[in-house]
Amino acid sequence: MNSDISGFYKMCLEDRLKLVKEFAGLEDAQIEMLRNTGNVDIKMLDRMIENLIGCMILPMGIAVNFKINGKDYLVPMAIEETSVVAAASHGAKLARASGGFTATTTEPVMIGQIQITRVPDPYGAKMRIIEHKEEILAIANEKDPLLVKLGGGAKDINVRVIESRRGSYVVVHLLVNTKDAMGANAVNTMAEAVAPFLEKITGGRVVLRIISNLAVFRLARASAVFKKEVLAKEDYGLSGADVVEAILDAYELAEVDPFRCATHNKGIMNGIDAVAIATGNDFRALEAGAHAYAFYAHGTYRSLTKYEKNAQGDLVGTIELPVAAGLVGGVTAVHPIAKTAIKILGVKSAQELAQVIASVGLAQNFAALRALATEGIQKGHMGLHARNIAASAGAVGEEIDIIAEKLVAERRIRMDRAKELLDELRKK
Repeated sequence: MNSDISGFYKMCLEDRLKLVKEFAGLEDAQIEMLRNTGNVDIKMLDRMIENLIGCMILPMGIAVNFKINGKDYLVPMAIEETSVVAAASHGAKLARASGGFTATTTEPVMIGQIQITRVPDPYGAKMRIIEHKEEILAIANEKDPLLVKLGGGAKDINVRVIESRRGSYVVVHLLVNTKDAMGANAVNTMAEAVAPFLEKITGGRVVLRIISNLAVFRLARASAVFKKEVLAKEDYGLSGADVVEAILDAYELAEVDPFRCATHNKGIMNGIDAVAIATGNDFRALEAGAHAYAFYAHGTYRSLTKYEKNAQGDLVGTIELPVAAGLVGGVTAVHPIAKTAIKILGVKSAQELAQVIASVGLAQNFAALRALATEGIQKGHMGLHARNIAASAGAVGEEIDIIAEKLVAERRIRMDRAKELLDELRKK
């Protein structure tokens, strides 16, 4: 069959499913699974994306033990990877021994980026833009009077001249306080609104008018002290002081080696993305901003977390990264599970949500470092992974636990071995 299909988006769900079934040779049972959208109205899903055929459901768990700025939280996390929720909970438990996490945020300011090309006098144009700042802000704020009424809106501009292989670009950054929204729609609308005026006063041509996900003015920070007494791994012959030193060595490699740092920061995002997905926030924007900031903040790619030893010999962990997450607008405001997750969290502002997200990222990273620096990551992770392998091999009920236990004991966590063990078990 040909995938060049005209008007697929105009079809009803049943017609789309019929076409896909024929194209891919799907079975009736597979089509029924696609029809099952769980707890979300199919009409709502059809408005979220184009060419809808079904729903991909992720498991959602609760990370426990979190105390942030003296307040207790249950943290919803939606993710398909084993160990993540358990690791975040464990990291939070060890931080709790010292009072939990302390977190802060800057104001929720996002950047709308406007690129002006073919400007005859780029530096002169820069000065003219700055001179007309108030007019530019007024044009932008006319597009969202409600945001302005709530205390947000366009607050300032930055102007740069950037040299490229295609000549000089004048780039204007419109700084917008988006309050409790992530803000992409508001910022993009404002950037488009000011573009004609910028062309008029510069004599150039605007090309790009869009938000930047490198949200350097919308930072979240969290810190925690992990007492050496609670870090000991006696079954591995490691004192708390030994574990502190091992974690510092593991962290240091991420600081000096980008190959390690990429995985180190990925572990941070395991927790952050899971909270973002559960609350209906744009985890892709958070990923882009975090990894870009890991380079931007240092001039080279570095860890988003920092670890050091205090005077008492305890481990101190900190994290700083952009967190552009909101409570209003987009999926967060309409998805029933996202709304439920927000209610479970009990956060009252986008800044409080960002504090939770940063704290989860630190807890996740700390737990991973402790495991890596002591018993290795596979002990806990593979125990949970073995259950998935057993289930994929066809095990059900108690069979899953029996097969998983044998796979871990043998250290042969493979699909073929799981099927062999399942066959042996059922023959008995």
